[in-house]
Parts: sequence; structure tokens; C-alpha cells
Amino acid sequence: MTPLDDTDRHILNHLQDDLPLVANPYAEVAAELGLTEADLLARLTRLKQDRMITRFGPFFDATAMGGAFCLCAMAVPEERFDSVLIKVNAHPEVAHNYERTHHLNMWFVLATETPEGIGATADAIEQETGLTVLRFPKLQEFFIGFRVAA
Repeated sequence: MTPLDDTDRHILNHLQDDLPLVANPYAEVAAELGLTEADLLARLTRLKQDRMITRFGPFFDATAMGGAFCLCAMAVPEERFDSVLIKVNAHPEVAHNYERTHHLNMWFVLATETPEGIGATADAIEQETGLTVLRFPKLQEFFIGFRVAA
């Protein structure tokens, strides 16, 4: 694994602020940073391969587009955790899933094209697993402007 150099840090800090909505966004960002597009893309590829970054992509406001998000939790017997995990993650509406050391040990986010999709997907997971899906819908949104300095 190659450690971050100053150019890598500059790229990561810059890309957290914006990616231009143009035909060739990486070429434009590379020019702003004094790099070639090929160098920028090679560095991003290396950072992902070295797991310095795990995800690079936009965040969409599903509600503004007519969809919905919902945080969900389940109490999954330990001996069934892996098999339930496979069933839950098989749904494309599951944005991410994580295990917690708590009675409610499986937590995941549903992201659906319509608000009704939350209930339909959660109901399907309940049918497939025989376990209750607790639903914690978003009541209010807060924008925290989360950035991590590289």
C-alpha cells in the first residue's frame, strides 16, 4: 500500500466539495489541480484498490425525487444471522447493512422509488425471514456538511 502524498490529499479534499456536472468532469478537476486526467484517474483507482477510499459517488435526495429512505432494524438469532443477511441484502432497495452488538443486531437502510416501497420491501423481508422489521422513518432531515480532511 502506497501512503497518501500531498497530491492524493489535495485530490481527496477537493473532490469532497464538488464534482462538476460537465461531459468530462475528471478532466476538469484534473486541470483545476494541475494534473492530467489519466493521472487523476490512476490515483483514484490506486486509492480505491488500497482501500484508502471505499466509495466515491453522489448522494441523492430520494425524497426530493419522489422516493423514500427508512432506517430498519431486526433482532436476528445469532445462528441465523448469515442466512438472514443474505436474504435482506438480496433486495436492491437495501442501501447498506451492518451488525450491532445489541438485541437489535441487524440494521439497514431501505431506499425506494416511492414511499410505499418502504412498506412493501420491509413486508417482503418479514415474509422471507419470519422476523419483524422495525421501521424508523426519517422525521426531519439535517444537513451536517460532513467532510473528512485527508
